[in-house]
Amino acid sequence: MIEIKDLLLKFNNLLISENLKIDTLRSVLFDVLNLTIKIEDIKIKNNIIYLNIKPIYKNEILLKKDEIFLKLRENLGKKTPQNIV
Repeated sequence: MIEIKDLLLKFNNLLISENLKIDTLRSVLFDVLNLTIKIEDIKIKNNIIYLNIKPIYKNEILLKKDEIFLKLRENLGKKTPQNIV
């Protein structure tokens, strides 16, 4: 039988990994584009990154999408999100 503490520990690990993804994304965007995005403006759902930012910044991100994902893969490996919206 699985104990509640084991389930909570597993859930905590999932939350930490989401926060790690967001922090890594923020640092990569700052390195590549010199762009700072608030944590509240980044959501990751179903392995897709959703950004709540101005369209001009989204265009810059989409232009450098390959470079951004290359750096994300270096830092996150298999846990890298698949797309940015």
